[in-house]
Amino acid sequence: MALQHIGAAAQRVKAVFQRRPEVGLHDDAPAKARWQSGARILVRHNDGMEVATDMPVELGGTGDQVTPGWLFRAGVASCAATSITLAAAVEGIELTALEVHVGSRSDTRGLLGMSEPGGEPVYAGPFDVELRVTVAANGATPSALKSLIEDCLGHSPVPSALITATPFALHVNVAS
Repeated sequence: MALQHIGAAAQRVKAVFQRRPEVGLHDDAPAKARWQSGARILVRHNDGMEVATDMPVELGGTGDQVTPGWLFRAGVASCAATSITLAAAVEGIELTALEVHVGSRSDTRGLLGMSEPGGEPVYAGPFDVELRVTVAANGATPSALKSLIEDCLGHSPVPSALITATPFALHVNVAS
């Protein structure tokens, strides 16, 4: 099976965490975003990997990079797919196909700080997020795959941040 090494690694780490739960608590790698020019932003990981974002032409960008909202959906999709892969590997399920599609609907007026006619601010975030999973596996029943996915997405970090409101702290430093 192609995922046996992943299942074995996950089981080893799980055994360590059962003996020493405090080892599982860690600071996540921060993302550092820096304005480049126009609406282009460069996001950098501590290991040096960089991703550029930009806005569509209609909002003053060049439209030649992904938007921050797309990176959000990509993070949800990637994290969900990773969690499903890990869960399948731990259970000894041989995946033959896995695709995760994340869509959302947003109102761009919120990004622009606009208000509804009655004065209420327009919400800037997505007002719905939909996650669609297509999966196939050798020897697993459809109900077993559905249960595996439903169970593991309850502890998939990025989707969990959507499902449960994650505390958010804002700190502003004004540079001279």
